[in-house]
Amino acid sequence: MIKEFTADTWPKDRFINFSFAEIACRETGQCLIDLSFMDKVQRLRSGCGFGLTVTSGYRSPSHSVEAAKEARGTHTYGVAIDIAVSGAKAHTVLSEALSLGFTGIGVCQKGPLESRFLHLDCMIPYISTRFPRPSVWSY
Repeated sequence: MIKEFTADTWPKDRFINFSFAEIACRETGQCLIDLSFMDKVQRLRSGCGFGLTVTSGYRSPSHSVEAAKEARGTHTYGVAIDIAVSGAKAHTVLSEALSLGFTGIGVCQKGPLESRFLHLDCMIPYISTRFPRPSVWSY
């Protein structure tokens, strides 16, 4: 179920390792997130045993990255997250994500360490059939 949150309604007790500011659109401040997806992200964090730096959570369709696309991406559906991670920790996150059933995995592990990340999503057909899943790709 996709739900809209504000800073005041963000369920801090449910998503204890993630703040509203981390997950909300960086450009509009909107935050529409699928609750089961975010529960899975919280389980990912618990399973990894170390902090996860979110570089992109929800993106409004008007976000500059999304507006430049021909069609909206998975972030605009509230079922995607990008995590800054590299090396052994990236392996841990990837392994845990696969065990939890994330079905879209984008891997960017080249270039400067600070630009490396993993994209994780759980796009499912009832939301959109435009994203065949499971799928793994590299950037």
